[in-house]
Amino acid sequence: MAEANRSPLLARVFKSAAAIEPYELRAVVLSMLYFLFLFGSYSMVKPVRDTMGTVYGVNHYQELFTATFFATLIVAPLYSGFASRLKLSSFLPWVYGFIAATILVFYALFSGGKYPTRWLAAGFYVWVSVFNMVIISVFWSFMSDIFSRTQAKRLYGFIAAGGTIGGIAGPALATVLATLVGNDGLMLISAGGFIVTAVLVILLSRERQKIIAAGGEAQHTRLDHRLGGNPFDGFRLLLQSRYLLMLALFLFLMTWISTIVYFQLGDLITKDFASHAARTRAYAIIEVAVNGLAVVIQLLGTGRFIRRFGVTTGLLLNPVIMVLAFLAIAFSPILLVLGGMQVVRRVAEYAVAKPTREMLFTVVDQESKYKAKNVIDTVVYRGGDVCAAWASSFVLSFGVSGLAIFGAIVSIIWFPIAYALGRRYENVRGTELVTPASSTAAAS
Repeated sequence: MAEANRSPLLARVFKSAAAIEPYELRAVVLSMLYFLFLFGSYSMVKPVRDTMGTVYGVNHYQELFTATFFATLIVAPLYSGFASRLKLSSFLPWVYGFIAATILVFYALFSGGKYPTRWLAAGFYVWVSVFNMVIISVFWSFMSDIFSRTQAKRLYGFIAAGGTIGGIAGPALATVLATLVGNDGLMLISAGGFIVTAVLVILLSRERQKIIAAGGEAQHTRLDHRLGGNPFDGFRLLLQSRYLLMLALFLFLMTWISTIVYFQLGDLITKDFASHAARTRAYAIIEVAVNGLAVVIQLLGTGRFIRRFGVTTGLLLNPVIMVLAFLAIAFSPILLVLGGMQVVRRVAEYAVAKPTREMLFTVVDQESKYKAKNVIDTVVYRGGDVCAAWASSFVLSFGVSGLAIFGAIVSIIWFPIAYALGRRYENVRGTELVTPASSTAAAS
């Protein structure tokens, strides 16, 4: 706390802009940098992944989606198994160190040129699609294990801005450097970024302990132990908790909405623009608008919105927006309407819905934060992806308007789930909502 108070002017600026208390400042800045390097490193390698997808074949994307889902079914229990056997203080940085190592392995394989290009490309595409969900899940698990539920309402939006800035900086650097260093060079830079991320995790772990030792508001859990249990605990914890199942269903439906819009947008952009370059520009305009608006709201508005209107309203915002948006598209299925709707949807999702959803994990026990959350963020998310992709490809045969009506129905179903989940969270009395009797979180 004393270190934060040495810069009273800076502390006042952050407190005024984002309600950050002086003793929280260092932890919040480290968290923001952590997310910036994390998402920036992933965003650097994401264009390489997408290129590998085209090498495998655009007409076979559904195969890559399906392979990604089954890969998450393998990775999720492996992740849980390592979390059970390693101390969290060691496990968390090594997650990112392992990611860096796998990228270096693919770098060597691509450089050697000894393997069938198409299958190597598919392997890289699937692995990046799997680990991008794992690394984000680990980040928010750690955040929910640092900041309390009341802190999360104030700080999560500001912290999330780090990821948005990384999402802007990563592709921008990739665009500039792609012609200079090539795909292989981008992979090396990405691996370096993940190593920096691992170092930031270690620094943040130490800062967390300082806040707890000084008596500041935070989650009073420990990282110097292993969670114990077995590789399938994440599935067990999820299935035995109604709250976690509601969280999983909320994410599943959110994934469906995203995929439906993705199919609509792809259909209209393909019809409206003949050249690949024009299509890329159309997608880029949407990305720039989304990231630019989202980062401003995350830095200055998310915390104020949640404190003023509550978590339930934050969860309900996107279902309400999407019902109205899909009805508008059904009556006017043109790119201008759909593009504008996509910007509004994603800004609301990145600036409000996602930080709000992550706040829901601040009231679950430590084992559920790392194990059940990982299953929700990977297996449930990718499962929703696959189901929605096949359903959307079928409904799209009835046109964009038909898919809009389908999307409106899904959004209407999404609404009561969001409301019930928000009310359950807001009515919690105490710090933990989910504490299984058989929890092994205290194992050493």
